[in-house]
Amino acid sequence: MAENEKKAADKQLAIQKIYVKDFSFESPHTPHVFAKTDWSPKTDLNLRSSHTAGSDNNHEIVLTVSIEAKEGEQTLFLVELHQAGLFHISGYADDEFKALVGSFCPNILFPYAREAIATMISRGGFPEFVLQPINFDALYAQGLAQTKARAEAESNGGDSGGTAH
Repeated sequence: MAENEKKAADKQLAIQKIYVKDFSFESPHTPHVFAKTDWSPKTDLNLRSSHTAGSDNNHEIVLTVSIEAKEGEQTLFLVELHQAGLFHISGYADDEFKALVGSFCPNILFPYAREAIATMISRGGFPEFVLQPINFDALYAQGLAQTKARAEAESNGGDSGGTAH
């Protein structure tokens, strides 16, 4: 029992800093896009995160959020944000560490990204834009499953068991 308590006490996770690493907003067809009053844009959202190990168990996690809004073929706006955080992470097993970096830390960064993106789109002259919550735990689990499936396919030599015709 005391050993489990010591292991738990050795685990550390602390937010050192949260910051914007890169941010861009484009609206290539302004002011003409504002002439239209009945918008029903199609938006594409792309998310990804990356991890860079630093010194003294500090790790930079970068959540990249890209949003493109189009009306037909015309781009209304394009936003790309690299929301970053510096996290002190130590004492975790490898699988726990990967889950923290792949799910927990992006989940911490996402509300900051939502606010920054909503503010920028509004400042660009567009109606309020609200990013819906993202289940980073599910995305992380999906990524693990895809990696496992690829590894199994490669270990089977990519052979689907079919016959050549």
